[in-house]
Amino acid sequence: MAGEAQSDCLFCKIVAGDVPATVVRETETTVAFRDINPQAPTHVLVIPKVHYPDAASLAAAEPKIAADVLREAGEVAAEEKADSYRIVFNTGTGAGQTVFHAHAHVLGGRGLQWPPG
Repeated sequence: MAGEAQSDCLFCKIVAGDVPATVVRETETTVAFRDINPQAPTHVLVIPKVHYPDAASLAAAEPKIAADVLREAGEVAAEEKADSYRIVFNTGTGAGQTVFHAHAHVLGGRGLQWPPG
């Protein structure tokens, strides 16, 4: 059920402390940790502690927590001294989503071309 931890979800396991991660920030509602396969010098994931499969379902059900994820993405960028950065939410396998727990990628530390990909 959405909102509840999923036993087979990697990010739920990180929230629970069952899987290690390099945590850079944590709040009551979010956890931010370094991506294990970084695509830029700064590549941090910001996740809600509650489980929703993607950003749209999180925003529809828990708009305050969705806002917390965005706020924390900005805080991560500031702490990483990334004056230019990108916040990316992938939705669906065709967009590159591999973990179906809403998460924001904070990418910075180098020039980021547009369009991506």
